[in-house]
Amino acid sequence: MRYAPIDSKLFTDHRNKLKKLLLPNSLAVVNSNDILPTNADGVLLLRPNSDLFYLTGIEQEETILLIYPDAHEENQREILFLREPNPLAETWEGHKLTKEEARKISGIKRVEWLSEFHGLFHRLMCECDHACLNTNEHKRANIVVETREARFVREVQAAYPLHDYHRLARIMHRLRAVKSEPEVALIRKACSITEAGFRRVCGLVRPGVNEYEVEAEFAHEFLRRGGQFAYNPIIASGKNSCVLHYVENSDVCRDGDVLLMDVGAGYANYNSDLTRTIAVNGRFSPRQRRVYDAVLRVLRETSKAAKPGKLPKDWQKEAEALMEKELVDLGLIKSSETRKSKSEENPAFKKYFMHGVGHPLGLDVHDVAITTEPIQAGWILTVEPGIYIKDEGFGIRLENDILVQKGGNVDLMASIPIEAEDIQELMSKSKASSRSASSKSRGVTPRAANRNGIRSGNGAVEGRQSRRTKMSL
Repeated sequence: MRYAPIDSKLFTDHRNKLKKLLLPNSLAVVNSNDILPTNADGVLLLRPNSDLFYLTGIEQEETILLIYPDAHEENQREILFLREPNPLAETWEGHKLTKEEARKISGIKRVEWLSEFHGLFHRLMCECDHACLNTNEHKRANIVVETREARFVREVQAAYPLHDYHRLARIMHRLRAVKSEPEVALIRKACSITEAGFRRVCGLVRPGVNEYEVEAEFAHEFLRRGGQFAYNPIIASGKNSCVLHYVENSDVCRDGDVLLMDVGAGYANYNSDLTRTIAVNGRFSPRQRRVYDAVLRVLRETSKAAKPGKLPKDWQKEAEALMEKELVDLGLIKSSETRKSKSEENPAFKKYFMHGVGHPLGLDVHDVAITTEPIQAGWILTVEPGIYIKDEGFGIRLENDILVQKGGNVDLMASIPIEAEDIQELMSKSKASSRSASSKSRGVTPRAANRNGIRSGNGAVEGRQSRRTKMSL
C-alpha cells in the first residue's frame, strides 16, 4: 500500500457499529471484488470492495469477512478468510498477506485460509436465523457484469432456499454515510493532495498547452504524495467545459477559453472531489467573470444550507432557486420562465444547470447514504453548482467538499483558491516563478528570455505563439 498504516481500531469500531444493527442471531458476509479482465491475458488493477475495506482494511482479492455476533462459539463471531500464499503466486504477483499481517490490519483475531470457508459457513448457516448478504445497491449503478457478491448471493440462496435473507447494503449505507474523525482525517489528506495538484497546474496552464499535459501534472503530484486519481479526471477546455463527463482530455487549451478541471485525489481508498474553472490565459473575460461569480455565490450559499435534518431533495431545490435568480440576472432566462410561473417538469434553468448540486463523498466518490432520509451531522458532501452556456462555448463549475456539522459546516477545501482574483493571482505568480527558474537554469534574465522567444505567460511573444497555434489547428 502507498499510504501510512491505519489504526485497526477504526475497522473494529466499524464492525461493532454493524453488529448493533443486525437482527438477533444474524450472520453477515462480505466478499472482496473480482480482479476484472481486459483483453488477451490482461487484467485491471483490483479496486477494493468499499464495504469490505470499511469493515476490515483489507484490500486483497478473494477475501471474505464473516460476522456472526450471536454464534455459540466465541471464536466464530468474527472470521476473516484469505487466499493462501504460495511460492508460485508470489513469484508472479508479489507478496500476499499472512494471517498475522491480516490480524494487525483488521483487528480480527481469527483468520483462516479460504479453503476453510465452505465448511465453516455451512455449519454457521445451519445455526443462524437470518442471513445478511451484500450487493451493490447504489441508485445510479448500471451493473451489466455479475459481481463476486452477486454470484455468492445466487449460490447461497440456491443451496439454502428456506433461510430468511436480508439486505446488508441498506445497513452499510446508513453506517458509511456518517464519517468518524479518522475517516475525516483521511479525506482531509486526500484534499491536501488535490490542492497540491491544483497549485501545480496553475503554473502550467497557458494557451497552447494540451489538456492531457494538465492531467499529467495532476498525476505527477498525486502519485508522488501517495495518492491516486479518485476518478477519471475531467480536463475540459473551451466547448468541452459544457460536457459534464468529458474525459478524453485531448484538446489544445486556447487563448480566451476557460479550462474546467474536475479532478480529485484518493488516499487510503478515501476520496476527494474538486472542480475549478480557470482562464487559460490567466484572466477571465468580463462575461466569464460574471458567470464565474454567479456560480461561486450559489456554492457559498448552498454550502451553508446543507444542514442536519434537511432532506437532500429540499437542499437541491434551494440550490436550484438560487441558480434561477443568477440565471435571470445573467440574462440567460427571463423572470417569466422561473419555476414560480412554469411547470416543475421542465424548468427553464435546466438548460444551463442540469445536474445535482452535490452528493455524499467517502470510500466511493458518489458514496452510499440513504438519501431519502435527512442529512446528518458527519456526512461529507460535495457542493458543485455549474452554469453551462453552449451557445457561448464555455461552462463554469466549482466544487468543494464540506463536512456537515450542527454548529456550522466545515469546508475541507477552504485552503484551495476559489475566488477568481485569487486564482488569477496564483496563476500569475506561478508563471513568474516558473519563468525565473527557467531563466536561471539557462543563464539568462527573464527579460532576455523574452527577447530570445521564450513564452512569458502574458507577454507579446506568448500572444503571437497562441495565434500561430490557433491557425495550425
